[in-house]
Amino acid sequence: MLIGISPLLSPDALHVLRAMGHGDEIALVDGNYPAQEHARRLVRLDGLPLVPVLEAILALLPLDHAVAAPILRTAEGNAPPARSAIHDQIDTACARMAPGHAVQAIAGAEFYPRVRNACCVIATGERALFANVILRKGVILPGAAG
Repeated sequence: MLIGISPLLSPDALHVLRAMGHGDEIALVDGNYPAQEHARRLVRLDGLPLVPVLEAILALLPLDHAVAAPILRTAEGNAPPARSAIHDQIDTACARMAPGHAVQAIAGAEFYPRVRNACCVIATGERALFANVILRKGVILPGAAG
């Protein structure tokens, strides 16, 4: 256990977050997502719901200010702008943990290739359908807290 770091994040998850560089993407996926097939590197957080894992990561990960939407998520039926309760929860968590960063819903045809190119996929035990998020890492500027 570490002070100030969520116990939801495993040593493997923390290693990936620390090793990521500017512009690298990490995908958080639900329990139904074919994570093993799509991951270049897979970290399993089975049994954990997506939103608390998302919040734990957003507490540590600087997001990219150089892109319009450093937070991407799927939509109900992979068809934006359709949404369900989990999408409201994701959007609310992101607004609270990463104010000023837009969350963009994207279709599955655009989402799946990005997951395959992500530096890591974190597989959660989330049971809600289409509960998948991609985060793009930014930088911590010189002199900034962090």
